[in-house]
Amino acid sequence: MEFVLKTNALCKTYRSFHALNGVTMNVPKGSIYGFVGKNGAGKTTLIRLICGLHYPTSGDYTLYGTKNSDGTIARTRRRMSAVVETPSFYGDMNAVDNIKMQYTILGLSSYDDTDDLLKLARLNDTGKKKAKHFSLGMKQRLGIAMALCGNPDFLILDEPTNGLDPQGIVEIRELILRLNQERKITVLISSHILDELSKLATHYGFIDKGKIIKEMSSDELDSACQKCVRLSVTDTTVLSGVLDDMRLEYKVIDNAECDIYAKPNITELALALAKENCEILSVQERNQSLESFFLSLVGDEER
Repeated sequence: MEFVLKTNALCKTYRSFHALNGVTMNVPKGSIYGFVGKNGAGKTTLIRLICGLHYPTSGDYTLYGTKNSDGTIARTRRRMSAVVETPSFYGDMNAVDNIKMQYTILGLSSYDDTDDLLKLARLNDTGKKKAKHFSLGMKQRLGIAMALCGNPDFLILDEPTNGLDPQGIVEIRELILRLNQERKITVLISSHILDELSKLATHYGFIDKGKIIKEMSSDELDSACQKCVRLSVTDTTVLSGVLDDMRLEYKVIDNAECDIYAKPNITELALALAKENCEILSVQERNQSLESFFLSLVGDEER
């Protein structure tokens, strides 16, 4: 497998604080890599290192096979682009002028791709409207369009759906999928909106306290996520006692619902509950969510 980015025992220390503590990760070419972690886990720090905004305390990384200590790494970085934390643009300029300004900053003399980028980001009808008057979703799409100037084939997005309404989230998701599938751009997405990330990612890296604790493909995640049967009953206290007798693993959600991590004999279970005057109201098969899987990896300390 070919990798766009490989990090090796990457560390970053600020005085006594270890923001990154031996991060080793691998981003496959052509993937949408979901970079998952709590706030403060080290996601943005790693992105800043890769972008050359900060330097590692120790360890190293390679970008398209070029080591970060190599004198040609700046040239290699021209193949990548990033929108870190919030998109940068000129608020008093319209979308077209922002794109052209980005081309100028990059030292590119041709603006031929401007219309294509605006269409891709669905900003081609904004006319002379200044960017500062755009909605949050439009600003995010403009930031991505500007990041695509120069035709990078590796795009890093730091919390691209943060603060967006449902419509804005859908628009960003569709844009990312088009970039990956139509333009073959490898995308690394740092996000804490795990349900949305699960609709995009082909690979995952889970980070906690500055360390990568797990890397896996979406297929491996699907296999690893526990399947369960969610039962809605009139009394989960009674249900707990019956499940204990049947020696089944379960988790009580509230006073009406419970997840059973097995395939119980529903007839046998219903009869046992009926003896205790407890009724089954509904039965539904479920898969463990990405959020639940992540919490099972890092522990549930915050909750």
